[in-house]
Amino acid sequence: MLELVSILLFLAAALGGALNAVAGGGSFLTLPALIVAGVSPVVANATSTLALWPASLSSTVAYRRELRSSRQWLLVLGVTSVLGGLAGALLLVRTSDDAFLRLLPWLMLVAAATFTFGNRLRPAPKAGGARSHPFEHGAAWRPALLGVVLAQLLISTYGGYFGGGMGIMMLATMALAGMTNIHEMNGLKSFLGVAINGFALATFIVTGTISWRHGLAMAAGATLGGYMTASFARKVDPRYVRWFVIIVGWIMTIYFFVR
Repeated sequence: MLELVSILLFLAAALGGALNAVAGGGSFLTLPALIVAGVSPVVANATSTLALWPASLSSTVAYRRELRSSRQWLLVLGVTSVLGGLAGALLLVRTSDDAFLRLLPWLMLVAAATFTFGNRLRPAPKAGGARSHPFEHGAAWRPALLGVVLAQLLISTYGGYFGGGMGIMMLATMALAGMTNIHEMNGLKSFLGVAINGFALATFIVTGTISWRHGLAMAAGATLGGYMTASFARKVDPRYVRWFVIIVGWIMTIYFFVR
């Protein structure tokens, strides 16, 4: 029975890693799978972070060239993301399973709604457009930078606590701040996501909030799924994958509301 559960979790994580490589939304599969497998809600959420973090790290490495063009943001938003991720993780480990389970449907609703309607929250960036950073405008960038930092702090705190839809929230913030190059935005989003989840994961490890038996199998599955998908991701119409994630996200949201 234990072997069957591990195999099912491995497959759920592999599909989750594949979805993250194409469109995001892998946690819609990994978190519910862990809870259905009998893992307590808080530990399941922490373990889901472990499952998907290695694949996120590989995405950041793939965007290393684009990150060179976003050096101005890396330090400021990187520190902000670390602080927010730690705050969210510490808040999670202090949340009881009953409280988290009551809150989970609403967190899933936020994630599903963000994923469904996130593209409408921001102007469409140009793939090859000229870069635009608040840093380039002298003293005028200060209010804009402060707004971006505060928004990133809130997003990263949410990310350390739960994280569903976090990437879309960050892209929306970057676009509203004036960034126009989608490749740079994705690179920066990947870097910040790794920082948020990495320090949240470290907190979960130190506090003993990880189910290693399930987490390591899922981490292997997610990494394999992401790696295998990356080779042909460009050939897949992202609209179809996105709609699949949206359907899964709303099904899981409804499930936790009626559970």
